[in-house]
Amino acid sequence: MPLNREVVVGVDTHSAMHCAAVLGSNGRLLGTAEFAATAAGYRGLVAWARRHGRPVAFGVEGTGAYGAGLARHLASEGVEVREVPRPDRRLRRSRGKSDPIDAEAAARAVLAGTATVMPKLADGPIEAIRAIRVARIGAIKARTAATNTLRALVITAPEALRSQLPSGGLPRALVKACLRLRPDSSRLEDPVQATKLALRSVAARAQALHDEVVHLDRQLSELVTASAPATSSVFAMGTDTTSALLVAIGDNPDRLRSEAAFSRLCGVAPIPASSGKTNRHRLHRGGNRSANRALHIAVVVRMRYCERTWAYVRRRTAEGLSKPEIIRCLKRFLAREIFRSLRSDYLALSVST
Repeated sequence: MPLNREVVVGVDTHSAMHCAAVLGSNGRLLGTAEFAATAAGYRGLVAWARRHGRPVAFGVEGTGAYGAGLARHLASEGVEVREVPRPDRRLRRSRGKSDPIDAEAAARAVLAGTATVMPKLADGPIEAIRAIRVARIGAIKARTAATNTLRALVITAPEALRSQLPSGGLPRALVKACLRLRPDSSRLEDPVQATKLALRSVAARAQALHDEVVHLDRQLSELVTASAPATSSVFAMGTDTTSALLVAIGDNPDRLRSEAAFSRLCGVAPIPASSGKTNRHRLHRGGNRSANRALHIAVVVRMRYCERTWAYVRRRTAEGLSKPEIIRCLKRFLAREIFRSLRSDYLALSVST
């Protein structure tokens, strides 16, 4: 068996085991095998693939989840890695579903050239930003849930207690008022005392989550400012919006191939939407939705506070464009501006590392 022949490898990833399939350059299946999702298993997978020939590329399914560790190991080995989406439903209906079938489909996607996405390396400061951002988003959601629970308890509280608490305003006022409650633990059979205990407990939870969010915000702001100073200085780009774009790109600047590719990643690349006498474009609904949301928030801020944006909105409105169409155009312009700042930030990061 010639070991100098070129082969491609597809990997179907899971939490405990990864299934790999090797294809020759002519598309013939050379073998399948399973390996543990550990450092030793990754080394065994690469050695097994090299026994069949010289791997040209690995197609890994789920590089942002179960395949993240394998993708990092392959990148450290200097092997080309491509992110492979899950097989389409039509293929699964015709061929069935199993790990070897999915691994073979991943390899065939690489061989056919349809798997072209470069996975995120997740081994630098952007991965650190992503981890803190995940914790922050979770804390914000939990704080919102606690606040909603607090409001629901107030609505159904006994009148004698409800009249003492603020019925409107900011959640912080309600949290502080509930923290001042002093329930009598010896009379918890009384609904008033039991409700006081419940309100104080939920308010303490909301306060702890608020403190956690403030702490994470501070850490995230420092990391984002240090990693992307140029992008952070762009008008209307705050810590949350900048971090969302950085996480969408990842640690490897090679994913910023071009301005058009970045716009498509953010879901702001225009595509034709014309029919009959209507001649227009719209933004495609793919891409990273978190990055798209970040651009949308920045555009809305600019429409409110930026004089240049006001002038543009007035001019385009006079031309007959609707507000959603104007926002789409502004998102595309903003993507062009941010692309240049991100390139300079990533260049500085690559030089410093």
